[in-house]
Amino acid sequence: MAWRPDALPSAAELFMTERHLATLSVPRPDGAPHVTPVGFTWDGETNLARIISFAGARKVELLEAAGPTPVTLCQVDGGRWLALEGTAVVTADPDRCAEGVSRYARRYRPPSDRGADRRVIEVAVTRVMGRA
Repeated sequence: MAWRPDALPSAAELFMTERHLATLSVPRPDGAPHVTPVGFTWDGETNLARIISFAGARKVELLEAAGPTPVTLCQVDGGRWLALEGTAVVTADPDRCAEGVSRYARRYRPPSDRGADRRVIEVAVTRVMGRA
């Protein structure tokens, strides 16, 4: 099933509030996917998924080098799954990082303080597929 991010069924919205990890797939320069486990949060008002990270993370380095990049986030729990597709950018903006950390703390747990090293990957989601 595929949905527009602004028209998700309530079960999909609920699934993205449960405590599950996901994978983030980012293309490498050679085209192969770089896949890493991540925690993410969903903002249904802006259709934005946020992933907190740090400056030296490979996913951050790849995204910073490439600029806005198509990515996929995939969360799985048994037969339930969602794949969020969109364009990712990295930010070090303190306000945007604070928003990402705050949302992460509500969904998972308070993360360790990274200070100026903190980065947030923001994915402007354009399509969601899955079975929630």
